[in-house]
This record gives sequence, structure tokens and C-alpha cells, in this order.
Amino acid sequence: MDSGPPHEIRHGQNDLGLSDMWRAFLSVVKKRAPNAVHVLDRFHIAQLLSKAVDTVRRQEVRALRARGRHAVLTHTRWILLKRPDNLTPHQRVRLRDLVKVNLRSVRAYMLKETLQRFWTYTSATWAGRFLDRWTTMAMRSKLEPFKVFARTLRKHRPLLLNWFRARNAFAAGATEGFNNKAQVTKRRAYGFRSYEHLEVALYHALGNLPEPPWLTHKFC
Repeated sequence: MDSGPPHEIRHGQNDLGLSDMWRAFLSVVKKRAPNAVHVLDRFHIAQLLSKAVDTVRRQEVRALRARGRHAVLTHTRWILLKRPDNLTPHQRVRLRDLVKVNLRSVRAYMLKETLQRFWTYTSATWAGRFLDRWTTMAMRSKLEPFKVFARTLRKHRPLLLNWFRARNAFAAGATEGFNNKAQVTKRRAYGFRSYEHLEVALYHALGNLPEPPWLTHKFC
């Protein structure tokens, strides 16, 4: 199972739902809250993007090792995955050296950093145009992991653009905290014998409902 239940899903008009791209989440939101503005979680998009970069890097490490050049990408995983502002001085120097080399991993890094501009837009229309251009670049990059990622973004384009339509309508930190609390409750519910028990536990933990005094354990 993936990260947890969709956040802030209700049944009224103009309500808001935040989730990742897990197929089960998408189908549940569509069925149970058809009028909600369904927003894809930026954190999960970043996870998929980092996975694409690291897949390209690992593939290239194997190819370089086969040609006796295994040292070229040694200890570069976090250099390619971290944001430039978070790099150490040594990592910045190493990144500058890498950029001078015609590597598939460097192209993957450049694509990753270019996509960060997507989140800076305030207009869904302009963000959509940028997304279309970026996915076209990714499809032409000859990097298979990025082609897969680009197809995923295209498939979920309307939900991605809801991020801009719902801007300032929700607190991303609060919803992520809500999700973390659900995860802790799920882990504590491993000994429960039915889904109904887990459901009750989630209601008490997330809805702050009163607990009967005779309980032998705590829900939260």
C-alpha cells in the first residue's frame, strides 16, 4: 500500500483533495468526491522525478564500469538528486566538473532542475504550456526513465494543474502532517483483526474523537 488516504476529501462542491498518483487513490476520489478539486501532491511528483534521475545514473554507472571508467560517477548520487542550494562546497565543485562531461546523468540532472520552474508559475495556463514543453524535451531526451516519467505527467496533466487552481486554498505542511499521523495510526493498528478496527482508530486519531474509558490501548 502507498503512503496513506487522500487528504481533506469531503463531498461538497469546491472541496479539496490532495493525494499522490496511486491508481486506487484516483479512483476513490473520483467515485466518492466527484466535485472535489483533486490536487496531486508535489512531494510525490518530486519522488518520481528523483527516481528517474537515479535510474539513469545507475544505468550509466554500469555502462561506464563495463568500459573501465567506473570512477566518473562515483559518489555522485546525492550531488545529482539534491537541489543546488543544498550542495556542500565540495559537491558544487564536483557538479561543475560533471557538467563539463557529456553524460546521460548530467542531462537527467538538467531536466530535473528545469522542471523546478513548473512550481513557480501562478497561472495554470502558463504552467500547462511549460509542462507541455518540458515533457516534449523529456520524450526527446533518449532517456527511457524520463520518457516514462513524462508520459505519467501527461496522463495526469489536469490534476497537476489543479495545484495552481487551488493555490493558497490548502496548507501543504498541514496535509502532510495529517498524512503522517495516519501512517503512525496504521502502524499501531497492525494487531487489529479487521479493517473496521483500523477505520475506528483513524477516526479517533484524525478526528480527535473521545475514546471510551474502558479501552485497553490508545488510538493516538
